[in-house]
Amino acid sequence: MICDNILASFNTRDRKLRVFRERNKMGCCQSSLFRRRVRENHHHPEKQQQQQPYHHQLQHRNNNNNNNNLNQIDGEKESATVDPSSFTFSEFSLSDLKAATNNFSSEYIVSESGEKAPNLVYKGRLQNQKRWIAVKKFSKAAWPDPKQFVEEASGVGKLRHPRLANLIGYCCDGDERLLVAEFMPNDTLAKHLFHWENQTIEWAMRLRVALYIAQALHYCTSEGRPLYHDLNAYRVLFDEEGDPRLSCFGLMKNSRDGKSYSTNLAYTPPEYLRNGRVTPESVIYSFGTVLLDLLSGKHIPPSHALDMIQGKNNMLLMDSHLEGKFSTEEATVVVNLASKCLQYEPRERPNTKDLVTTLAPLHTKPDVRSHIMLGIPKQEEAPSTPQRPLSAMGEACSRMDLTAIHQILVATHYRDDEGTNEVTDGAVVLILLLLVGCYAIRFEFGLVQLSFQEWTQQMRDMLEARKRGDYAFRDKDFKTAIDNYSQFIDVGTMVSPTVFARRSLCYLLCDQPDPALRDAMQAQCVYPDWPTAFYMQSVALAKLDMHKDAADMLNEAAALEEKKQRGARGS
Repeated sequence: MICDNILASFNTRDRKLRVFRERNKMGCCQSSLFRRRVRENHHHPEKQQQQQPYHHQLQHRNNNNNNNNLNQIDGEKESATVDPSSFTFSEFSLSDLKAATNNFSSEYIVSESGEKAPNLVYKGRLQNQKRWIAVKKFSKAAWPDPKQFVEEASGVGKLRHPRLANLIGYCCDGDERLLVAEFMPNDTLAKHLFHWENQTIEWAMRLRVALYIAQALHYCTSEGRPLYHDLNAYRVLFDEEGDPRLSCFGLMKNSRDGKSYSTNLAYTPPEYLRNGRVTPESVIYSFGTVLLDLLSGKHIPPSHALDMIQGKNNMLLMDSHLEGKFSTEEATVVVNLASKCLQYEPRERPNTKDLVTTLAPLHTKPDVRSHIMLGIPKQEEAPSTPQRPLSAMGEACSRMDLTAIHQILVATHYRDDEGTNEVTDGAVVLILLLLVGCYAIRFEFGLVQLSFQEWTQQMRDMLEARKRGDYAFRDKDFKTAIDNYSQFIDVGTMVSPTVFARRSLCYLLCDQPDPALRDAMQAQCVYPDWPTAFYMQSVALAKLDMHKDAADMLNEAAALEEKKQRGARGS
């Protein structure tokens, strides 16, 4: 009787697999949204032109970039320059900023020192806005004079440049003093240089960082704001394209809450130690310490570095992870420039124009996009705030936070597969044990006849491939995960929506949104009411610059999640 039930279960699974394969061949694993888009493209071919595969769009952008010359002194960035009108400097209400940061939740803190930082920086998103913002919240004693705070913020807010993380507003309400800036989603130079996980920054990217920050300083100087307080690797941020930008917060004049230099005395300009004043020459000295960071991949005190330079031991300065992967001639130019910036006498240091003039000829890979050199996925603008409250997964997808999505999928494991009625690993083992005690049977898959022994070996190999994929996925080895999950999927004996969702995320993290979208749609095909399948489609669509469709899919996922929760409460 038990064997009969087991065989009946396998017959049901076999029919489902055949249906899945047929639907796969016919390409019918598409949501109503995509069926609608096919009709639109049929009647409006010009839309199809706009919605070509992502890699074609990227190539088109690169070709446009190649046809324009960068103004190396001013650092004008033609295609990536944001419309200045979309970042008009303005005053924000405290209630708006509370709503944007979930009442200044600790989960939204992005300061390097977390809650220990004297002035916390939060990320947030304004209601009904696509863009994310960074909100710096000062302590009450930082700016006792509200007029001084507003004047200083307004002065910095007039600056607009693609090499800056621009200041877009402020809030001065009672004792509250807050600054609002563009949010840079890809961490700081310190994180990429000193605390990297997968790969260090390549040499060409380090040269780009040096040039772009020099251009930012030169722009600020030309606009009458030459002073930058405490320039260091934590002040250099990376935007959604992976391009380095200089934080606008360092342009704010020193306030009563602390000193201009938060680093220890070994990195402080000598004249600041004498008189406590920041000068344009002090900024150049600090730029020299950033050059040392870029050269060495470590935070080396300037005095130690100068001893090595004077002893003609330049190569001892270099990051060991760059061995054999940099130009000695280019490194010598940067070492010499750092040495000039770190001169004891301020008048002997170069100016910002000299910095750009020296570094511009070293920028030899202008056609390679920064996010590729950094080895990070390109982050697209998130869809606007959805109409329904979101779960942790929904929040992560709405802000295009692939790291958070990865953590959620790892934690969820294969629990959601239970809703697909597919045979799990434990069930497979139980079935095998029962069948061994009954009799040998033959299973038919398509036209291929498998013996019991062959079938069990196939099952073991398939599950082993998935297990290897799971380990690689957990360890963030996404290319290996793709290979192993593909082996599992290609066998076709078992169908797992979770595997499709995981491989979809792997493709996104490898900057391949087209196959990521296909996998998310396949997950929906296996499990039609699974919110995660819709959430992953939303992220892939946003990556493909289809933001309206991404927002629709996000709302569809939230609706399914809400329905699922209501059902759980009802039962």
